[in-house]
Amino acid sequence: MALFPLVSNFQEDFVLQLLAVDSENTMNEVAAAAAHHSVGRCVAARPGHIMRVRRQGSENPFPREMKLHDTGLKPMECIEVVWEAL
Repeated sequence: MALFPLVSNFQEDFVLQLLAVDSENTMNEVAAAAAHHSVGRCVAARPGHIMRVRRQGSENPFPREMKLHDTGLKPMECIEVVWEAL
């Protein structure tokens, strides 16, 4: 377990956020940590959708249960958190 800094680009937010998460967090937990800074502040919640995490510029999100340390992301790399319809 180690503190791991990422930069979060949340869909529809106009501000990039510094995100301190744990290397053992799943992508669901990373998305929830990013949502804490954006949803209900700059971004409206979207019922009927889930949040997905992907590397900036990638089309494909990481699996939701994948651990951060297994993604290959580097400290301070930018992730995108996007909405996906259920």
